[in-house]
Amino acid sequence: MDKTVTRTATFAIGAVTVLTSVLVIVLGWLPQAAISGGVIPARFEGVEQLDALLPSTTLPAFLTPLSATLLHADYLHLGFNMLLLFWCGIGVERVLGRGPVIFLYILGAYTAATAQVLVQGDTLSPMIGASGAVSALIGAFAVGFGKPREISKKDTLNRLLNGLWLFAVWVGIQWGFGFASSGAGQNIAVAAHIGGFFAGLLAWRPLLIWRYRRA
Repeated sequence: MDKTVTRTATFAIGAVTVLTSVLVIVLGWLPQAAISGGVIPARFEGVEQLDALLPSTTLPAFLTPLSATLLHADYLHLGFNMLLLFWCGIGVERVLGRGPVIFLYILGAYTAATAQVLVQGDTLSPMIGASGAVSALIGAFAVGFGKPREISKKDTLNRLLNGLWLFAVWVGIQWGFGFASSGAGQNIAVAAHIGGFFAGLLAWRPLLIWRYRRA
């Protein structure tokens, strides 16, 4: 398989995200764009009065998990997410192909938003960034490229234990970041990162089976 072909989805996602994020930051549109295109958990909790107070340019709530991935708080936020996107996305795309990578990214975006709404459903602050979507690719990369320890003689059980171990480590890392950021007066969407990662862990094997049956 030609590697230059299998990277196109990752590069396309990265290019669109970088161009949009940089444009919004440079033009000073971020405050308005975050409200119009960010995930506001309270909108999903049926706060009807809230939509009436939002700008007319605000996207429908069901689209914001995707639009939020195109917005970043600053260049450091953008750069970190893009580094992880290319590092993990290219590897996953080489194995699964373009379609599954796009599916994983969208799945991660919506799973991340759902997790954040479940944890902070009354929050009015918009959540922006591609971290949740990228977390799905990180989860798929971790379980796909990590070597399961031979705890038992059954490969299926070893893969399950490896996935659970990776998930536990990721949860620990995210809660550590969340604790540190709260002390610094920042806010990290811990639940979104965990939700996206979990989605990637679960989706890897079904997508791998689908890919090779199709081939």
